[in-house]
Formats: sequence, C-alpha cells, structure tokens
Amino acid sequence: MSDPIEAGARAAAQRLTSSHGPDLATDVEVALHTRGATARPGQYLDPISLGSLIVSIASLAWTVYSDLKKETPAPQREVVARHVRVRLGQGDSAQPALSPADQDRFIDITVEETLGAAGGTGSGEG
Repeated sequence: MSDPIEAGARAAAQRLTSSHGPDLATDVEVALHTRGATARPGQYLDPISLGSLIVSIASLAWTVYSDLKKETPAPQREVVARHVRVRLGQGDSAQPALSPADQDRFIDITVEETLGAAGGTGSGEG
C-alpha cells in the first residue's frame, strides 16, 4: 500500500490549490521531502508554510486514525477530524496565519484525503 500520509497530503494540496495558489502543491512536496526532520507529528517545519501544515495534518490524521482503529473497526472521519483539531490546538508550534474557517477547511480536506488514500473512506470531492 502507498503511504496514506503522502497520498492524502498531495490530494489535499490539489483540492486547496484553487483558493491558495499553485505553489501549495510544491510546498507540500518540499514538506514531504523533509518530513523526516520533524521532531513529532503536528510540529511544523516552517511556521508560515501551508504545505507543512497539510503534511502535519495528514501525519496527525493517520496517527489518530490508527489509534482509534484499535478501539473501533471503522473510526468516522468526523471523529478523526475532531481529534486533529484538538491536538493542533494543543501544539506549542506557531501555526500559519489562517482564519478558523480556513484551518477547519484544511483539516477536513486533508483528513478526508488521507483516510481515503488509506482505504477509500474519503470522497475526493471539494
């Protein structure tokens, strides 16, 4: 199976490019290439990079999904997204300047695409 974090981050970037510019896909590729250098999921490589944010959300979504799957066979996407929101809110790293609505959109799309890449649970619409 391909890496759901990479696939989800790339798909989310493609969906968000129309509202955040074509460089977003490149930013995600850079963040994916350097993601091994992060200290932990949810910690951003560059506090102003939306690409890093997407990769962080995808990594965190996959971690949350894997953890929840130990308790329930099919964790709902909304539950995973809620856990991601809470964990991102607890992070000590600076987040890119996004409105709450934009941050929610980034989380929803990235969680959907990451889970979809893992097993067809995302819709791919947006």
